[in-house]
Amino acid sequence: MFFLILGLGIVWARMAYDASSAATSTIIMVSAFVVALLISLAIKIANPWERGVVLRLGRFQSLRGPGLFFIIPILDTIPYWIDTRVITTSFKAEKTLTKDTVPVDVVAVLFWKVLDPKKAALEVADYMGAISWASQTALRDVIGKTMLSDMLEGREKISGILQKIIDERTEPWGINVNSVEIKDVLIPGALENAMSMQAQAERERQARVILGDSEKQVAEKFGEAALTYADNPVALHLRAMNMLYEGLKQNSTIVIVPSSAIDTMQLGSMAGLTALTMGIGQEKANKDKTAGKK
Repeated sequence: MFFLILGLGIVWARMAYDASSAATSTIIMVSAFVVALLISLAIKIANPWERGVVLRLGRFQSLRGPGLFFIIPILDTIPYWIDTRVITTSFKAEKTLTKDTVPVDVVAVLFWKVLDPKKAALEVADYMGAISWASQTALRDVIGKTMLSDMLEGREKISGILQKIIDERTEPWGINVNSVEIKDVLIPGALENAMSMQAQAERERQARVILGDSEKQVAEKFGEAALTYADNPVALHLRAMNMLYEGLKQNSTIVIVPSSAIDTMQLGSMAGLTALTMGIGQEKANKDKTAGKK
């Protein structure tokens, strides 16, 4: 717009110079320059996410934007362009003691948005810096009131508390906190190793407890089976024969069985047991020989 008006003024001055005198042409050129400058200063364009804070002679006049708008040059000024989009700010607290006196480093992310550009421009000098400092102090306060175990396990709860605290502090500035996310919690290396050892010991304890419960359940089942076999000697005899057969079939042809166990299970004489063993061994040899021929 500036160059367009200035170009028209130059053309008009050229025509005046040919028609009259050089003084008139000069006046036209200077006037065209001043008008072009004033109009270019009066025209402003705001993006869809921007709002312009207009002050007239030092007093708040209005909020302008988005799109094309005009101001009065010299009288009106725009000291702030406020971004109304959701803004992400990262903040952290270093070497902050928890409630159980453990130094931690916590990194968090803040998602916030300006709802009232007038308050953001007039109620606080630097609203972005103020939000950063308010977030850090709130994070330190929450860490000092929280146990380390709660901080490691309940990040969502801490994020909700932080959001509430920061939102209360920034509400007078026309800023709304959408959410706060705990990004990382760093603890000392020695404490991390101790916690790892504690977790490993706890898992071993649980494994031993589970193993003990399993042994108890197995013993109970064996007790029930013993009661069943006590009332039925034939079933006990058949079960003992089946166990010997399976053992000889799968592993070897020699089994050492105490004589007391033979008498208890009613398996007969040692000769009978030897014959059974030899029969099973011969059967296994025949199967191997047949398999070799094939």
